[in-house]
Amino acid sequence: MFDTDVFICGGGPAGLAAAIAARRKGFAVTVADGSRPPIDKACGEGLLPDAVSAAAQLGVTIPADASASFRGIRFIGTGVSASADFRSGPGLAVRRTVLHRALVEQAEQTGVKLLWGTPVTALDQIRARWTVGADGERSRVRAWSGLEASTPRRVRYGFRRHHRVAPWCDYVEVYWGAGLQIYVGPEAADQVCVTSLASDPHVRVDDALEQFPELRDRLAGTEIASTERGAVTATRKLRAVFRGSIALVGDASGSVDAVTGAGVGLAFQQALALADALQHDCLTEYQSAHRRIMRRRRIVADLLLAMDRWPEMGERARHALSLGPWLFERLLALHAE
Repeated sequence: MFDTDVFICGGGPAGLAAAIAARRKGFAVTVADGSRPPIDKACGEGLLPDAVSAAAQLGVTIPADASASFRGIRFIGTGVSASADFRSGPGLAVRRTVLHRALVEQAEQTGVKLLWGTPVTALDQIRARWTVGADGERSRVRAWSGLEASTPRRVRYGFRRHHRVAPWCDYVEVYWGAGLQIYVGPEAADQVCVTSLASDPHVRVDDALEQFPELRDRLAGTEIASTERGAVTATRKLRAVFRGSIALVGDASGSVDAVTGAGVGLAFQQALALADALQHDCLTEYQSAHRRIMRRRRIVADLLLAMDRWPEMGERARHALSLGPWLFERLLALHAE
């Protein structure tokens, strides 16, 4: 006798998306998390077009007055700039707290049972037909079930904060420096999100901005509208994402470097695939779908990290993309749509 059909450990975007998708298939779903909403983290603030589409499939509505669309990606390096638009519609920038509230509201409306302030400390606490680990990169469910991940090939460190200033373009700009990148994207009519990514754990946003004087001067004197938050990012792969009746979603199931901007979209697509597999009572189906979902993102992550590791190659690649924007658009379509 089970207390619920699906018990999900972790109430972040991955766990809530999995809960919503499973509930929409008719399953009884419970989510437990030791924190209370809205949960803020230094990630998940940009939805690429495929993530926007997956959110719509989940019935999640992002408030228009608390988000901003962006038309594509712009790479900016030494003396060169390359831009490409998404072919299937814009992406959406949204504060992590706003996204979390929207997911919580949809989960409540769908009929998911939410247990906030309720940490799960062992699998034997759970009485469910299926258990889902959505508890992040350091997943305890993954460890308890023996689904440990491989050692990441490269670990990097991201820091994020928000500036109160009107966005100056409708692209997410990626500034390429020596051993680091800075992402700047619109987040509201009067706000941009600034994120640094570097191999050195001591590099903060202000440190990274020193490599880009024009951007630093543009932001100088603007109000910093949030506390600077940090997170570890890595490309991590698992041999399997399920064992018996236990499955993993989101970063618990493997990840790609944040340079791809695909984390939330991957979690949403995995959630939809997992719900289909649960409906068919076949987690092997989920394993196959998960591999397909991750494959393209890992290819793109490897390419972008190579551009970071070997600066001369990166400069040549950005120069080529600036001369042939059609190539950039094709790569962007492969990655984000």
